[in-house]
Amino acid sequence: MPRRGRIRKRVITGDAVYNHPWIQQFINKLMRSGKKSKAEAIVYGTLEEIQKKTKKEPLAFFEQVIQDVMPQMEVRPRRVGGATYQVPTEVPKDRGLTLAMQWLRDYSRARKGHSMIEKLTQEMLDASNKQGGAYKKREDTHRMAEANKAFAHLRW
Repeated sequence: MPRRGRIRKRVITGDAVYNHPWIQQFINKLMRSGKKSKAEAIVYGTLEEIQKKTKKEPLAFFEQVIQDVMPQMEVRPRRVGGATYQVPTEVPKDRGLTLAMQWLRDYSRARKGHSMIEKLTQEMLDASNKQGGAYKKREDTHRMAEANKAFAHLRW
């Protein structure tokens, strides 16, 4: 946290093909070691595969998957009088978007499969069907917040 002033949020411009900031942000999250063209190839290849398999418009499908995986509640640790409580809090929209993209990336990387395009495609298809690792993570996060709802009065 800075001692002076507020940190200005960077504006992410749209990507080259769809001109959508979420896709550009997802490309940046997927990128490893500065290899942006490789990350772009993976994301655009995944969107093409999704269009072939579902016969839906890929941008709308991507937005729907992100909305399905985005959490509304999470628990944050709060220290009160020597004890640490897991306090449920609402997730801001930009943090929810970031978490959803990170979960999609991490659970698709952990999948068994041939190429990253196939793994990411399968994870997105599973998330749209309310299955898969990323969607399970969201449900676990909500379940944890629901279980610790008794500590909601400790919110700051």
